[in-house]
Formats: sequence, C-alpha cells, structure tokens
Amino acid sequence: MDPDEVAELASVGETLTVEFKGGGVGQDDLAEAVVCLANADGGRLLLGVTDNGAINGINPDKKEYADPQRLAATISTRTEPPITVAVETVTVENELVAVIEVPASDSVHATSRGRYVRRTVDVKGSPQCLPMRPHEVLAAAAGETDFSQRVLDGILLEDLDGNELNRMRGLARQGDGDNALSSLSDTELLRALSLVDRDDRLTVGAVLLFGTAEAIRRHVPAHEIGFQELDGTEIRANEISHNPLLRAMAQLVERVDARNTEEDVEVGLFRIPLPQYAESTIRELIANSLVHRDYTKLGPTLVRMNGGSLTVSNPGGFPPGVNTSNLMSVMPRPRNPALAEAFKRAGLVDRVGRGISRVFEQQLSLGRPPPDYSGSTTDSVIVRVRSGPADSDLAGYIAQFRRSGEELDLRDLLTLHEIRAERRITTARAAELFQIDTSSARAELNALVERGLLESRGESRARTYHMSAALYRQLGELAEYVRTKGFEKIQQREMVLTFVERHGSISRGEAAELCQIAPLQAGHLLRQLRDSGELAMTGERRTARYTARPKHS
Repeated sequence: MDPDEVAELASVGETLTVEFKGGGVGQDDLAEAVVCLANADGGRLLLGVTDNGAINGINPDKKEYADPQRLAATISTRTEPPITVAVETVTVENELVAVIEVPASDSVHATSRGRYVRRTVDVKGSPQCLPMRPHEVLAAAAGETDFSQRVLDGILLEDLDGNELNRMRGLARQGDGDNALSSLSDTELLRALSLVDRDDRLTVGAVLLFGTAEAIRRHVPAHEIGFQELDGTEIRANEISHNPLLRAMAQLVERVDARNTEEDVEVGLFRIPLPQYAESTIRELIANSLVHRDYTKLGPTLVRMNGGSLTVSNPGGFPPGVNTSNLMSVMPRPRNPALAEAFKRAGLVDRVGRGISRVFEQQLSLGRPPPDYSGSTTDSVIVRVRSGPADSDLAGYIAQFRRSGEELDLRDLLTLHEIRAERRITTARAAELFQIDTSSARAELNALVERGLLESRGESRARTYHMSAALYRQLGELAEYVRTKGFEKIQQREMVLTFVERHGSISRGEAAELCQIAPLQAGHLLRQLRDSGELAMTGERRTARYTARPKHS
C-alpha cells in the first residue's frame, strides 16, 4: 500500500474489516486483535494508528514491530492455531505504520492465552470485538454455521407432533406456500426442509418446528414464547408456552389480531380502513423473532401489547452484518437459515428478503410511525411499533395516489412522513433515512421534485426540500404551505441580522451558506434589508459587505 491509501483508511475510521492499534500496543492485545479479525471476515490491522484515526506511528521501543518478518512471527507464535499474516510497513506523515493483512479463516483461532474473540458490529454499526461463547467455538471448529441444523442424539420421529407436520403441509398448499411439500411423507418433508442429516437423524430445527412440548423442553430448553397485554401497570394477559414454532406463530398472530383496532378515513366515495398495525407488520415481526432468535440463550421470544404500541423482542442481537443503520438495505442474513427457509416455504414470510422494508412501508402507508429498533442491544433485538394517532390526511392521499395507478415506494413514504413532521428535509437526512449514500439520496429527492410532490430551495449541499404547493393543496393545507414559505423568509432575515450583530458584517456568499439558499437569493435578501434601513452596504457587487446601520442619537 502507498502512504495515501493508508491515510485514506485512517481517515475513514474503523469498520468490520479494518482495525486500528496504537504503535505501543502490547503483544497480547495485538494477537487478540488479529484473532478477532481472523474469526470473522478477515481484514487489515493498521499498527501505529490510534482508535480515532490519528497516525502516531510505531513506538521506537517496539523494534520487533518495525520489522515485517519479526512482526509476522510474533503474531504466529501468539495465536493458536498459528495465524499467517502478510505485513508491510509504510511511512505516513513521517511516521512508520505497519499494515497487517489478516486472512479470514475456515477454522476458529485463539490467542496463546486461550482467548477466543470475533469481530462484529453493534446495533448502531460500530465495530467491536466480542468473546466467543463455548457453543460458538465448538460450532466454528466443526464448520457449523446453522445451530438449527445441529444433529440431536436420542430423539426419534415419534418425538415429533404429527399435527404440526400436517400444519406445514396445509400452509404449503395455501397462498405463497411451496405446494411441492404438501404431498410428502414425514421423512420426505424433513429431508426437503434440511431438518435431518444424511442418516436421517433429526436436528434442532426439526424439534423447534414440529416437536412435542416434552421434546422441546428436553432438547431445546432455551425455547420459550411469551405474550403479554398491559394496560399501564395492569397485566391483562400473561401467557408463557413452549409450543413448536408454526403453532406459536399462529397463536401470537391471532392474539394480536384480536386486539388490533381500526379507524377509517374517507377518500372521495371510498372508505379506507386504518388498522393500528398492518397484517404484514404483525406476521413479519413475529416470524422474524422466532426465526432469528438465538436458541442458545435463555429468555422468551416476547410479544407485548401496551396501550398504543406493539413490542416484539427476542434473545440474541442482530445476525452478523446487520444493524440499525442498514436494516432496510443489507442482504438478508438469517441466524438460523434452516428455520428461515421453512418459514418461507410455508408462505409465512417474504420469500425475496424484503420483509423489514415491507413492515416500514405498510405502517407508513397507514399514516402511522415507522417501527423503532433503537431499544435493541448486542444481546437482544427489540422492535416497537407505535399505533398512532394516524395521519389520516396523509394516509388518504397515499391511498388515492395509488388508486390513480401511480406508486409510492418506501423512500417516497419516508420522505413524506419526515417532511410532515419537520416541514423540510435535507439530503443528509434523506441518506440517513434511506440508508444509502448522499448522491443517491439527492437523486431520489430530485425525482420527487420532478413528479411535483416536492419543491427545493438552495443549491448543492445547501439544498433543502419541502412539500409542493400542489401537495399541500391536495392535503387541504394550502395555508400551511404559505406559512412554511413565509416562516422561511422571517427565519432567514433573523439569521442574517444575528450574524451581523455577532460578526460585524456579512457578504452575499456568507448569507447564502448561512440560510442555505442560492447566492442570487441571498443578494436579494441583503438588498431588501438594505432598502428597509436595517443594514448598510459597503463596497460594490461581489465585494460588497453589509453592516448594521449606525444608530442616530
């Protein structure tokens, strides 16, 4: 690597595959950082770069770090099995940095002191090193990637519930199910779902999906399902079960449906129902909690209804590579692939991996807030869906818009909800909401301008967007459009006068940047303030500056 490439990596910051260590780090900590990367996706370790990306170079006292061969040997002797890394040293900003290339390994590694760690990201997308639990070490050593496909000893076909196997066949015959499963025998069905090994020995997944209550308690004791209904501090329902997953899914959906009240909105001659939670929201969130939970951890998969919210939680954080910053954009990565595949073939979840996006889209289409995953941690996924109150005007407009044959996708809906709440949206905020880069977000917003839904003001990075006059009119809020435009002008005037009061003067360019408007608009604003006697102008044209007009005694 050349110095510019190393400097660029340092400026971007740490990621899942890039780690920084200061140049004086101890050998044990260095070995642990290498093991952490190797047990995940591999990557680069920059030795001589601090956690915040500052280049401090290799400590002169650590002579073995400055020699690529000695450094590679040090890492090899302090990891088990030994990890072979490639090392090169690069001088960046007059400091020596060691770039250590760590390969992703097919086996599991530890430090020579017996530390098993792996690289992952927290719920907000920040990289971290976590200890590996015993079952994770064993699974990695055996090349096992799906706990639900682990073979169980001492369990027979008689330990499965025939009614649950028939439930799977019945689901396969309906709607989005895989009809090819509906006519298979018990053994053929288990084979088709990859729930037995080559010798037809049953797996964890077979017990979770079809096992009797006794078989589940004996072989997967961590599995537990909970449903709660609260009214403030009063508990109206509190049910705990160890039911197999398909039955649990049906029961949980039924309980939420029974409490899912509706309100209506009239659009022309049509009456549109607005339930608290869309049907797909209920099904997808419950299915996800059952399929993606960590069945090695104690604690229930819990569905809780409390006043105006539905909360679904499960033990185990997000699957590797998934976090709150990429939920809608990352490729699906199920923690238990065999369970996920069974739910897809039963028609219980979206078969193309758009489940979470559909949940967001359906709730927003009802004029209700999007799901909130902010309560999730590294140990649990918690999603809360608030039921309202619904923005019935917006929901009615969305329904009418779609009835006309046009479509609003998830990003359109996110934009409209954000602007309804904040009056305007920036490209940076849109990128955050859409979970894409800023240039793509800008293109999405500009497309809405071309469709007549939004208007923009300002240029380049200073550009902001608000709802168009036509959209305000369709929502019956044209006065709000007038207030929004008028408020902007008042706000810009006060911002300019405050700037002059603090700094003595202001130029057209400074006014444009301050108010996030085009230079021509800024010039017009400053001349208005000059003509009204609030500012005085010195200089001419582009060199002109505007100061506070002297007060006469």
